[in-house]
Amino acid sequence: MNLNAQMQTVIDQFRKFGAPPVQELSPENARNLPTLKNAVEELAAEHTSTRVMTILKPMPMTVGAVSHILIPTQEGELLARVYAPLSDVQEPLPVIVYFHGGGWVIANLDVYDPSCRALANAASSIVVSVAYRQAPEHRFPAATQDAHAAVQWVIANAVSLGGDPARVAVAGESAGGNLATVACLMARDQGGRMPVFQLLIYPVVNYGFGTLSYQEHHDAVPLNAAMMPWFFKHYLPDEATGQNPYVSPLRAPNLADLPPAFIITAENDPLCDEGEEYAVRLAGAGVPATSKRYDGVTHEFFGLSGVVGTAKDAVDDAAAALKQAFAKPVRGY
Repeated sequence: MNLNAQMQTVIDQFRKFGAPPVQELSPENARNLPTLKNAVEELAAEHTSTRVMTILKPMPMTVGAVSHILIPTQEGELLARVYAPLSDVQEPLPVIVYFHGGGWVIANLDVYDPSCRALANAASSIVVSVAYRQAPEHRFPAATQDAHAAVQWVIANAVSLGGDPARVAVAGESAGGNLATVACLMARDQGGRMPVFQLLIYPVVNYGFGTLSYQEHHDAVPLNAAMMPWFFKHYLPDEATGQNPYVSPLRAPNLADLPPAFIITAENDPLCDEGEEYAVRLAGAGVPATSKRYDGVTHEFFGLSGVVGTAKDAVDDAAAALKQAFAKPVRGY
């Protein structure tokens, strides 16, 4: 992998955990594997220099407040963690509905807590991080139904959170990026209220494994090519469902009338090419969409802004795109 020095340090520490490959485990065991967040915490505990840096850039990053709510859906209540920013901006604030990664199978709100804290402060926004149902206990379309329901509920109830219902965006990492854009597709198709913006961070947008980035980064860390079929195996009821646009937005025949999007990709990531292709497809459908590839980093880098400078750059770029969208919401969203 072509990693910068800071990213290499985190990956080296991650490798020291000696975790077995995800694709050889049951979902129950895979959910307890270490993450890059754990690697950073280990570095902070072991190295004086990193401890000093952590004091300067606290982990977890301090935000204005953290609370929890229950979002009602037809299938039951969803827990969501709400982050208020450290900001002098008066209410109502913009709102970001965020979906964590983990291939629809593993990870949770805690693993992606650093991303939400960073976004809340950088974008001066309330972040609502949704604990959607996970596979294989709840296969597709459960997670997409939860994502759609959560977005619609937050838009309808933004005022109760101190937010502005006219300035609600969606965001997500990896499988969460998939859910974020699928929630927009579902809102369009089912006549729901549309978010004003999509922040898609190395999203999964296709049930397919043949891109050049899959080949070049077959053995990447923390996400390698062999892990993706494992995730899909547990997420989908059958292979044919992989053609469904709510699984593979890249295969959707029509991507028009979706919110503007900023797509973040990582150089050393099997998903890099499909994320960039999705930006091209969106733009071709008349959706204002851009992508930016961040060199020297891997999948999951976005939440490492306390220790990886490139992650801080990505958070700043994401915040700038969000603020631009919040300043001039597109008519009709």
